[in-house]
Amino acid sequence: MTRTFLALGLSGGLLAACGTPVAPFDGAARDLGQEVVRTHDDGPSGARPGTCWGQDVTPAVVETVTEQVILQPPGAEGGGATVYRTETHQSIVQERQAIWFRTPCEHEMTAALVETLQRALRARGLYDGPINGQMDAPTRRAVRAYQRAQGLNSGLLSLTAARQLGLVEYDFSEG
Repeated sequence: MTRTFLALGLSGGLLAACGTPVAPFDGAARDLGQEVVRTHDDGPSGARPGTCWGQDVTPAVVETVTEQVILQPPGAEGGGATVYRTETHQSIVQERQAIWFRTPCEHEMTAALVETLQRALRARGLYDGPINGQMDAPTRRAVRAYQRAQGLNSGLLSLTAARQLGLVEYDFSEG
């Protein structure tokens, strides 16, 4: 199967196409400015070979409860004031979760595709940097802001977000 990403501009014209196969990700971390992005060649269990995945780990939600416990009620033995003790305890309300999501593969993230991504994010008021075709820190911050509203707190572009932004995936092997 040959997957090709087409970057569609605001006018609807074709800006870029890519489909050259490359080796899968090696799982290595790459330093991209202030953020380290990990890529996975295996993905979640059952992932189709040749697909690319990102992972976001949501933090656990911990609730801290502080209570005042009465040690001596009013008017007790000493006849005086109420005596309290402060007790604090924590409990996990929601466990930490790993969220896997499909991403465009590295070879699909061409400069033309990233330029179109930057334009789409700019049109939504999320990106004010240069249209330079580089998946740099300002671009990743804008991607994170766009995806955060959908529950994914990652600067790594998901396929779902790419489609919503007008970056459409087509399979030309069937035609």
